[in-house]
Amino acid sequence: MTEVAGTHQLADREADVTVSAPEIIGRGFMTYERYEVSLRRDGEPPLLQKRDVLRASRVAAVVPIDLARDQVVLIRQFRLPAHLATGRGDMVEIVAGRIEDGEDAAVAARRECIEEIGAAPERLIELYSVLPTPGFTDEQITFFAGFLDSSAVLERGGVADEDEDTQPFVVSIDEALAALGDGRIANALLYSALQWLALNRTRLQELFSRAA
Repeated sequence: MTEVAGTHQLADREADVTVSAPEIIGRGFMTYERYEVSLRRDGEPPLLQKRDVLRASRVAAVVPIDLARDQVVLIRQFRLPAHLATGRGDMVEIVAGRIEDGEDAAVAARRECIEEIGAAPERLIELYSVLPTPGFTDEQITFFAGFLDSSAVLERGGVADEDEDTQPFVVSIDEALAALGDGRIANALLYSALQWLALNRTRLQELFSRAA
């Protein structure tokens, strides 16, 4: 039986590759490493590459939803790379943060909500995971929908000893989705979460009930 057209092409797969031990290029908040890679290809000599990787590890991201009010909770946070790239470093984002070693992704998602917006979700649903920039970092982001009462959100969030300052705010789902098409926002995590929300808006009550 032949394979269904397109299914093989539309799936990530293991590579026939040899990867050297890492050479440490730099250490800071994250580790910067260099690798030598030998990528074997059918009927051709191996492709030899030298690649640098920023070891960013795993992240939990949450789109906090208030079903009763038809609202979402977003945050503002300064991002230096965005400032350098576009001059608009005061970015609109969703809740997100690093998953600690040994920590469950859902536990991290709840913790980040408390830290960044001051409110814990009543229910969390894991949605999907992506590699946002696989060309230079191993960062893997797991997205969650977090259902909560937006009236509990603080005016200011963030962890002081991490020099973090977040400014939560609440908007209607309609207003958030409208921002997708007019160039006001550039954060990729926010775009991804709002695209999911647009596709699944009519199923939110079903998902909330399923998570009970």
